[in-house]
Amino acid sequence: MIRIAIAFALVAASTPVLAQSPAVAPQLSLDHRMLLRCSAAFAIVANGQESGSPEALQYPELAERGREFFVRASAQVMDEAGLSREQIAAALTAEARDLRGSGSLDAVMPVCLGLLPAE
Repeated sequence: MIRIAIAFALVAASTPVLAQSPAVAPQLSLDHRMLLRCSAAFAIVANGQESGSPEALQYPELAERGREFFVRASAQVMDEAGLSREQIAAALTAEARDLRGSGSLDAVMPVCLGLLPAE
């Protein structure tokens, strides 16, 4: 569980070290990209909620449900696409950077929230 929390925090922080990994970018399906994008979005929002960001607090609480989605989705993509831990971490970090850089977090959140299982 500690490893999962660390991975969740790494994506939320978009650690530059992970992006410098020389790993070859894997070919991911659209479904896999969506799972990773939503995982990154949930990590960003959960991190913002923890720090009291008004923008993040407009969404449902994601610390638990978002983390669970993150863990399951990451494991699914790793298994189905044959990714290493380093590759999944780099892919998640890239998605988080893209969400922040493009300012598209608010646009993807409604779709991503629809993927969460009911409480």
